[in-house]
Amino acid sequence: MKSLFDTVSFECSRNVTRSYSTSFSSAVKMLAPTIRQDIYNIYGFVRFADEIVDSFHDYNKQELFDLFEKDLEAALANKISLNPILNSFQYTVHKYEISRTLIDAFMKSMKMDLVKTNYATFAEYNEYIYGSADVVGLMCLKVFVNGNLAKYEELKNAAMRLGSAFQKVNFLRDLKADFEDLSRTYFPNTDLTQLDEISKNEIIKEIEADFDAGYSGIINLPIEAKFGVYTAYVYYKKLLSKLKNTPSSEIKNTRIRVPDYQKYGLFAKCYFSYKLNIL
Repeated sequence: MKSLFDTVSFECSRNVTRSYSTSFSSAVKMLAPTIRQDIYNIYGFVRFADEIVDSFHDYNKQELFDLFEKDLEAALANKISLNPILNSFQYTVHKYEISRTLIDAFMKSMKMDLVKTNYATFAEYNEYIYGSADVVGLMCLKVFVNGNLAKYEELKNAAMRLGSAFQKVNFLRDLKADFEDLSRTYFPNTDLTQLDEISKNEIIKEIEADFDAGYSGIINLPIEAKFGVYTAYVYYKKLLSKLKNTPSSEIKNTRIRVPDYQKYGLFAKCYFSYKLNIL
């Protein structure tokens, strides 16, 4: 029966999330059980696409991505795939009627990473972030509101801004790896070989504005999603704070992290804030 294959597929998506991001996995565990698996399914899909363009250096990335895209098309059309990650993703896409325009925008940004290494204008930068992060936030929002279109429209902008904030924090945290290993620079009008405090602080202010806009949506999320999304928000805010307090010269040469003991403290703080209804 296909139900058994779906169960195996869902487990694969959970394992991908746990293996690739312990922090995100911890936040997903704070979501209601009714929606948790669907967020795993979305994460597994976006992670696999991202891995193709970022990590598989000893293989033909273009061929792998083309095959992945072809398999994605078949999975969405046939409502099944022998690739368990795509099988999980198509299930969630059809369950919540996630728009193809969101999926297509995501795949377009991933394709950019195959060939593009420099985002010289804010138009290019914003287009990439929309496809790589904002639409992922919107896919998750589709799950969070469970078909409530009015709620989706109400929270749409905040979800996009929160997705942007998360992605930009990742860019700043991964500055060294992106620049040295992948020869990529995402921030326009910024010479990463000479990143100074002024440039860093301008980027920080931009991210802080995204976080402020994103928070306004978190407090209005359905109860099933609020705690988990708030947990992710608090973790990324902490990471941004560490980046803000790290000299620009150090950001260029190391990957800033939040130690596990601080993560546990943050998660505990989130739990009590949620329980005391002070979000």
